[in-house]
Amino acid sequence: MDQDDLALIKRCQAGEKAAFEPLVEKYRNRVWRVAYQVVRDREEAWDVAQEAFIRAFQSLGSFRGQSAFYTWLFRIVVNLATDRVRQRVARGRAFGSEQVPDNEAAASVPDDPARRPDDEAARRQLHDRIAAGLDALPPNFRTIIMLSDVEGLSYREIAEVLAIPIGTVMSRLHNARKRLQKLLKPLLLVLVALVLVLGASLAEAQQAVRFGARVLLATDTAASPSAQPIVSPPDEYLDRIVARLRTLFRYKEYMMLERYRAEVPLGVKYRWAVPGDRQLEVMPESIVDRMVKIRLRLVRGSLTELNAHIQAQSGSPALIGGPRYNDGVLIIVIWAHPKPPSE
Repeated sequence: MDQDDLALIKRCQAGEKAAFEPLVEKYRNRVWRVAYQVVRDREEAWDVAQEAFIRAFQSLGSFRGQSAFYTWLFRIVVNLATDRVRQRVARGRAFGSEQVPDNEAAASVPDDPARRPDDEAARRQLHDRIAAGLDALPPNFRTIIMLSDVEGLSYREIAEVLAIPIGTVMSRLHNARKRLQKLLKPLLLVLVALVLVLGASLAEAQQAVRFGARVLLATDTAASPSAQPIVSPPDEYLDRIVARLRTLFRYKEYMMLERYRAEVPLGVKYRWAVPGDRQLEVMPESIVDRMVKIRLRLVRGSLTELNAHIQAQSGSPALIGGPRYNDGVLIIVIWAHPKPPSE
């Protein structure tokens, strides 16, 4: 048992909720990888990861340290992800969709290319081919390959995560590797291939997002003396935002109270202090065509005043009407710009 993990868990069990955050940061990417190998959908894998951490936090009182924290956590992840897949299959049957049989999926894995592309194109083709091979595997085979060959768990730890005998772990892992090797033919050794494809998947999962946020006070009259606006030079961007706000809300006056900037990896929560003893929590979840999907919460003590999923990008900020403050209401403006991985 990792002593740092154990110390944090004991602090959580003693009532220190903030001690759970380092555990989330430490295992966030590993949890996402395990979830993704089961559900094969990036956004759904993030949802599973979030739910797994919530379940783990709620169940920490029952954790006795008889196994490593991550094996206990991975078992929660696998169970949740497997339930998602079962629900998806059930919905597919209800609406008449069909799954691709294993032999048809295997046939979709492309053969070796006849031509020799440049190195980058070759790596992308290799990535796509291995991904197709993994997609053709049953979920239980993908999961056990991930736990063993990527996460490095021992047979005993895998048995704990999957709640199966060690003998079953050994036979299932052997059959999974054999099936994947057959799908990929003599392309590469399984372990090298997996590191490439899963490493690329993780790199995409860790892409960062540049954030900007402005908190405005919207009122019908001049702001009260208790409001403390930011004194700043003329701001054409803010002027355009205010012009748009006047078409969306009934308020006449808009005053900027706070302005923030941050760079946050996908799946990582960032907090800012907001007037009125509030905390603004922003977490980028996914990126589609330069549009960033964001989970946003505004909390005041134990009260969640705002909980929403929004979309934003650099040229199209999200505008959110918030709670009352002084003589008006808070307006939150969020823009987001995906940071290229090469930066």
